[in-house]
Amino acid sequence: MTRKVAKWINNLVIVILFLYVFGSNLTGFTTAIGLAGAGVTYALREVIVSFAGWFAILFGDFFNTGDRVLLGSTKGDVIDIGVLRTTLMEMQEWVDGDQYTGRIVRVSNSSIFTSPVYNYTADFQFLWDEIHIPLRFSSDIDYARVMLLDVAENVIGTYHEQSEREWTEMKRRFRIENASLKPQVFVSFDDNWVKVSLRYIVGTRERRKVRDELFRTILKRIKASEEKLQLASETIEIVPSED
Repeated sequence: MTRKVAKWINNLVIVILFLYVFGSNLTGFTTAIGLAGAGVTYALREVIVSFAGWFAILFGDFFNTGDRVLLGSTKGDVIDIGVLRTTLMEMQEWVDGDQYTGRIVRVSNSSIFTSPVYNYTADFQFLWDEIHIPLRFSSDIDYARVMLLDVAENVIGTYHEQSEREWTEMKRRFRIENASLKPQVFVSFDDNWVKVSLRYIVGTRERRKVRDELFRTILKRIKASEEKLQLASETIEIVPSED
């Protein structure tokens, strides 16, 4: 008999003796170990789920460093993806438009399992945006439609080719209906004014700059319209009392 076999037999005898002597107490011992393990797992549940979230982010195509995302209630650009937390350069909050606040926010990776993950730049680098112009009922609405489309074409016409390429790729990858990438104008009205809405495509990171340029250009065109277009404001009708 070799020394290795003899050592194995000795260990087996020790295990058998242990089970014979302490067999009646093993049930309680096993239960205690199980409860302790459950307690440790519960205490570390956030760490475990966050680690699973990190693994899902790396291999699940949720987002990458540099993407603009909304995680839970926090919107910003991803500047680091850690094992437990994703770090964002925050935007919005008290700042209007998609611009940085200057705060660094660390969001637990576990949030991807409990709330939607919005990615603004993953597969399509553009957003649809709208601006609304209130006009008086006496305005020339047909003229307004033509003017808004012309302004949109001059300001954002350079997006057409790139957005078409990316949207074609989106349709190839996902089952989505086709959508117009060209500027569109829609008209509605209520008791106060006619609302003319311009819908257009814009680069995700240029939304506020483009809105500013559109509004400034539209104001110039309204002033130059020779009263064909008149901006409206909310009106209040005062009815005299019969007393």
